[in-house]
Amino acid sequence: MGLFAKIFAWWDDATPGTFFTLAKRAEKIGEDEYGNLYYRERKPSGASGRERRWVVYKGYADASRVPADWHGWMHHTFDEPPTDAPLPRQKWELDHKPNLTGTLHAYRPTGSLAVQGPRQRASGDYESWTPDA
Repeated sequence: MGLFAKIFAWWDDATPGTFFTLAKRAEKIGEDEYGNLYYRERKPSGASGRERRWVVYKGYADASRVPADWHGWMHHTFDEPPTDAPLPRQKWELDHKPNLTGTLHAYRPTGSLAVQGPRQRASGDYESWTPDA
């Protein structure tokens, strides 16, 4: 199923058509800490004259796995890629984390359907309404 998956499973890797387009029209710019590869068009084309930029995800295609510096470059917020001009990090900044919803690492408070036990009490807990008799 390897070749079949390569042709049709675009969500888990780039398709052969994407690799053909990248080989023909793009140059590799860099790679992030998640293994995603970034490319830009060799010769800008189209009406806008702006270069196209691509990301080839390593594994499942999920846009939340693109770090902020690469996101800014992909959307033409920054002209220089993070490999040439990395964003300055503040000491209070946390490392980038992708969206973990739907994974084993998602936040599951006590009392949720995924975790057994009573739910945590809240300061404004619900009180049911009873109509006047």
